[in-house]
Amino acid sequence: MLSLALAGKPNAGKSTFFAAATMADVDVANYPFTTIDPNRGVSHVRTDCPCLAREERCGDEHCHDGTRYVPIELLDVAGLVPGAHEGRGLGNQFLDELTNADVILNVVDSSGGTNAEGEPVEVGDHDPTEDVDFITEEIEQWLAGIVERNWETIARGSRAPNFSIDEAIREMLSGLGVGEAAITATLRELDYPTDPREWTDDHRTALARQVRERTKPLVVVANKADIAPAGALDALREAAGEAIPATAEGELALRRGAEAGAIDYHPGDPDFSIIGDLTDGQRAGLDQVRELMADHGGTGIQTALNTAVYDLLDHITVYPVQNETKWTDGQGNVLPDAFLVPRGSTPRDLAYAVHSDIGDGYLHAVDARSNRRVGEDHELSEGDVVKIVSTAT
Repeated sequence: MLSLALAGKPNAGKSTFFAAATMADVDVANYPFTTIDPNRGVSHVRTDCPCLAREERCGDEHCHDGTRYVPIELLDVAGLVPGAHEGRGLGNQFLDELTNADVILNVVDSSGGTNAEGEPVEVGDHDPTEDVDFITEEIEQWLAGIVERNWETIARGSRAPNFSIDEAIREMLSGLGVGEAAITATLRELDYPTDPREWTDDHRTALARQVRERTKPLVVVANKADIAPAGALDALREAAGEAIPATAEGELALRRGAEAGAIDYHPGDPDFSIIGDLTDGQRAGLDQVRELMADHGGTGIQTALNTAVYDLLDHITVYPVQNETKWTDGQGNVLPDAFLVPRGSTPRDLAYAVHSDIGDGYLHAVDARSNRRVGEDHELSEGDVVKIVSTAT
């Protein structure tokens, strides 16, 4: 399961985002370090279900009339403050929690209602553009610190016969959860001495920066967009290149309203319908959420998750089945499973994603839409329905 981490300074709205995206019961409060231990939960990205191509919807619990919700892991890390990489605010502990995340959602308080330390101030008193590069810099300096602390060991090892600087770096980075492909690509991009004793701080910083860019890409979420001063969102977009306007509180209100049967809403919808009794205050609050949704096509929470998985990570959704005619598993369930795989994946890659034994025993695959066998080098596409034939099935 892909893992997305929420990061940012205290009181930016990370825990509210987490609660809205997972409907988990977590502490949400307006004081620094509401979250100490990281919260882990399951959220979903949203896509079109292949059942739209059939006469009847699949009926899967994650499909709502042709809209498919595919599970991902969401991690809510405690608020980071400037100097986190030096241990401020238990920063090293919190940064360690980001090690296994595939993408980091940098939640920024676009309203400017919290200062650099995450303490409440008047809306507009703080410039939120100052928070855009904050997380990136803290992660890169944290990684650079780890590299520096391990460098003496690498330098001592260089005296051994057949020493390879590349292999030494691979071993060090693998301990941080960095995959082989990312390490190879990182080393290819760098120009560095083969003798570790000739490395400078600039070399180590460049290594940390490349590792961060390849293994910890960021999506900037402009939270509290519904109360952001005029021009704040445009300034954030200019500073970040892309910033997704969002209201985590609005999304949480919608999901709770839908859960209570008061409104008709599914995550990622551009609007909602009131179907139950609401107080005047509740209606006024929802009207404010609706204004932001009308301007941005939704609350932004689902957009942020989808952007991270489908755009930044460039993954696609593929559906393995056992019966290529009925699109079912062995128990007759229609389209029971959805897998997120990198674009360019082949049927054999999907087989391994399902189970290593199925991958080891892979024989061939059938495109269930066309009912035709596909080659081993066939590249899968978003929404493909595939039967894997394997000695293990």
